[in-house]
Amino acid sequence: MIVADLQQRDAARLIGDALAAQGAEPQFMVNNAGFGLVGTAAALDRNEQLAMIDLNMRALTELSLAFVDSLARHRGGILNVGSVAGFLPGPGMAVYYATKAYVLSFSEALHSELKARGVRVSVLCPGPVPTEFAVRAGVKGRSLAPDFLSQSAEDVAEAGYRGLMQGRRTIIPGLLNKLLVLLIKLFPGRLVMAVVDRRQSRRRPA
Repeated sequence: MIVADLQQRDAARLIGDALAAQGAEPQFMVNNAGFGLVGTAAALDRNEQLAMIDLNMRALTELSLAFVDSLARHRGGILNVGSVAGFLPGPGMAVYYATKAYVLSFSEALHSELKARGVRVSVLCPGPVPTEFAVRAGVKGRSLAPDFLSQSAEDVAEAGYRGLMQGRRTIIPGLLNKLLVLLIKLFPGRLVMAVVDRRQSRRRPA
C-alpha cells in the first residue's frame, strides 16, 4: 500500500518512487479522488474551493500523465472519474461542476492522443452515487437525489471497468443518466441552469 496526499505537489513523484522501489510499474490508472462543495462560489471558502481545483483537476492531470510510458508498455489504460455534472454549468456548485467539465474535456482529448500508443483512456460520468460525497459537500439532508436516480458504487465501478476494457471514450452508467445528458444538449442553456440552480438551492444548509 502507498499512502500519499494527492493535494501535495510531489504526490505523483512519491508514488512513482514507491513503485520503482518495489520493482513495479502501473498498467492501469484510476483517478477517483475528488470532492465537491454545495453553495455559491462567492459565499464558499475560497481556499477550500482552490483545494478542490487542485485535487479534482491538477492532481488528476498529473497522475494521468506521469505513467504514460509504463501504461503504453503494458497496453493498459486510464479511467478518470468525472460526473454528469461535467456536461453543464452548475449554479450552486459552480466550481465543482467546472472541475468535472475539465475532467470530461481533458479525458476525451487524451483518449484521442494516446490511442496510437495503445493506451486506453475513458472518462466515467456517473449520476448520484450514495457515498460520503454528500456529507463532504455539505448537502442538506445528506442525500444527492431520490433513490430511483441513484446507482450503487459497485454498479458504477463495474460500468467503468467494462467501458475501459472496451476502449470507450465516455462512459455514462444508467439509462436515466444517458437520457439526462441527451436532454441537457437539447434544451436551452438558460433553462438547464435555472433547473440546476433550483435543485442546488434545496441542497444548501439553512
